[in-house]
Amino acid sequence: MRSVNLGVESGELVGLIGPDGAGKTTLMRTVCGLIHPEKGSVSVFGFDPVSNPRPVRELIGYMPQRFSLYPDLTVAENIRFFAELYLVPVGEFVKREARLMEFSQLGTFRDRRAGQLSGGMKQKLALSCTLIHTPQLLILDEPTTGVDPVSRREFWGILKDLAAEGIGLLVSTPYMDEAVLCHRVVLMHQGKLLAEGTPSEVTSKFPHKLCEVASNNPAALRTILDTAGIKNIPILRFGSVLHVIAADEPERVKIISLALTVGLKASPIEPTMEDAFVDLLESAGRSK
Repeated sequence: MRSVNLGVESGELVGLIGPDGAGKTTLMRTVCGLIHPEKGSVSVFGFDPVSNPRPVRELIGYMPQRFSLYPDLTVAENIRFFAELYLVPVGEFVKREARLMEFSQLGTFRDRRAGQLSGGMKQKLALSCTLIHTPQLLILDEPTTGVDPVSRREFWGILKDLAAEGIGLLVSTPYMDEAVLCHRVVLMHQGKLLAEGTPSEVTSKFPHKLCEVASNNPAALRTILDTAGIKNIPILRFGSVLHVIAADEPERVKIISLALTVGLKASPIEPTMEDAFVDLLESAGRSK
């Protein structure tokens, strides 16, 4: 990690964005006290997670990429196990379990073994186990990787509800459509912070003009642009469309006109989070 300053407020949903190896997991483990920082300091609710880990563990909930559910235990048994692990009083457990079952919509599956759950339900169960001791800060490492789109949407609905209740959340994700759901995003690369701010603040700093062309053949479009004297401009493929980065507005107008001339649909667009992130990564590579 290199000079990363990060804070999470109560009720704030902060997204950590970055490719594999960016340092997201390392940062999260450092906040949890699982890794000692080589430099700098970490404070969680005023406590040092390394020198004074006990109060930190009581105040946070950490859900790693591979959460250790017990496949032979039922949904209810898994939640009870983690409640006992965190020494949740029996009377309090009954109330919390009922609320979590309703909150996660797992009530009808309480007697099903965890190993028989779908990917989305497993993640909901893992989150419920993480919440059983009512942490004030949730740290979730790519909690929806490999989960179907519908379950991802439901899971993020739960996260937004938790933030509305005043819980702070630090969530890493490889999905840009999830990043825009966060109150604030932190873009990382090779252990370094590239940008930080609300999703709209990050995309507003995109320094170029952008247009979208309905084509899945960037090579063919590049040939058209090269022939017209527009060379070496970045073209990003997003499924069946291409995002073409122009230096300025006149160049964007020319690109759109050329695309329309050869029968391709084209229009000016505002940058997405992914456009901004790719540009930041390329800028970081050029500055080495």
